[in-house]
Amino acid sequence: MNTWENLFKGYLIYLKIERGLSENSIKSYSYDIRSLLKYINKYNNKLRLKDCDKQFIQEFIYKFSKNINSRSQARLLSSLKSFFNYLIFEGLNKSSPMELIESPKIVSKLPEVLSSKEVETLINNSELNKNNGIRNSAILETLYGSGLRVSELINLKISNIHFDDKLLLIQGKGNKQRLVPLGSICEAKIINYVNNIRILKKIKEKSRDIVFLNINGHKLTRATIFNIVKEAQKNSNINKIVSPHTFRHSFATHLLENGADLRSIQIMMGHENITTTEIYTHLDTKYLSKTLNKFHPRK
Repeated sequence: MNTWENLFKGYLIYLKIERGLSENSIKSYSYDIRSLLKYINKYNNKLRLKDCDKQFIQEFIYKFSKNINSRSQARLLSSLKSFFNYLIFEGLNKSSPMELIESPKIVSKLPEVLSSKEVETLINNSELNKNNGIRNSAILETLYGSGLRVSELINLKISNIHFDDKLLLIQGKGNKQRLVPLGSICEAKIINYVNNIRILKKIKEKSRDIVFLNINGHKLTRATIFNIVKEAQKNSNINKIVSPHTFRHSFATHLLENGADLRSIQIMMGHENITTTEIYTHLDTKYLSKTLNKFHPRK
C-alpha cells in the first residue's frame, strides 16, 4: 500500500542509491519531507496522493515558512519538487503540485575573505598550541592550500595523497571524486605531522588510513576543526568572521586575483555548476580597483 510513509521511505532509498547524495544532503531532504508528512497527518490524515494539489502544498509552505529565511524556504521548495518528481518518475503520480510554485529570491551574502598575510598569521599562530601545534598548522595549511571543505579534510586518507604527483584525491559532495594540487608548503607540513606526530599515536582500526587524528587516535570532528580555527584567530587579533570555510573562500579568491581562470577554480573547488564559482568574481572590489589603477591607460 502506497501510504505517505512508504512513499517517503522509497524516496530516501532513491536519494541514496540512485542519486548518490551525501548523508548531510539526505538529512536536509528528509527533514523537509518529514515536515510535509507531519502537516498532512495533522490537517488531513486521509489525504491521498492524487488529491494533494497545489493549493494544499501552498498552504503547507505558507505555514511552515513563516519563521525561516529565504534560503531555507528555497531549500524546502527544492526538496518538495524533488520528492514529487520522484513520484512521477516511479509512475506513482501523474503530475506534480509544485509545477507552478516559484522559489523565493535569495539574497546572496558574500563570504568573508582573508588576506594572504592574515592566512599566514593564522597558520603560524595555530602552532602555538603545545599539544597539537604541528597537526593544527598542517590542517589550516591544507584547508587553505587545497581549498577543501571541512568534511573533505576530516575524511582525507593517507592512501589518497599522491606525493610523487603532488595531488590529493578528494571525495567530495555526492561521493564525486576530484584531484586537487598539493602545494609544497602543505606537503611539507603533512609529512612532518605524519612522520613525527601521527606515528606516535595508538590509532584506532577505523581511522588507520585517516590523515588527521585526535589524541585518542580517532578521526577528527567538524567541531574540532572549528575550534582549531577559533583558537588560531584568538591568538592572531584578526577582527573578521573566520570559520574553516573562510580558508576555502580565500583559496579561491587568491587564485582568481593571481590570474587563475574560473574553470580551473571550479574543478579544484568541486563546484558542479560554474555559477557557484562566479561568486568569487564579486568578492574583492579593492583588488579590482587596484588592477584598474595599475593597468588602465586613463586611470
